[in-house]
Amino acid sequence: MTKLGQRTVLSFDFGTKSIGVAVGQEVTGTASPLAALKALDGIPNWDDLAQIFAEWSPHLVVVGLPLNMDGSNQQVTFAAKKFANRLNAKYRVPVETCDERLTTVDAKARLFELGGYKKLDKQKVDSVSACLIFESWFEAQF
Repeated sequence: MTKLGQRTVLSFDFGTKSIGVAVGQEVTGTASPLAALKALDGIPNWDDLAQIFAEWSPHLVVVGLPLNMDGSNQQVTFAAKKFANRLNAKYRVPVETCDERLTTVDAKARLFELGGYKKLDKQKVDSVSACLIFESWFEAQF
């Protein structure tokens, strides 16, 4: 079993049309964006997800939980929880959720700094949001 602090973590920014994906390393506390997955009503192509899991062999998965600004649930919150449960059942990897409020705003700001409006592609924003979800989860762990 991999020691705490040395695990590979996949993080997801759940959405009904697109799911951002990032791979993080506890040893560095950083994450790198992967290609976002297209989704149909929150359901991704499970074969694409299987390839990601096979390539990265994560020890843990973190799914961003889209909450209202007051911390209450919204309709998509329940869909994100269902997605997290499906990942756990399908890949037998521990899955945690993490508050993702404002990650999209932060992701857009980061991308804008790197290249202006042309960098604000929806899929890039979603995957950078997944990086921020990992970083937020990581900071809460240690």
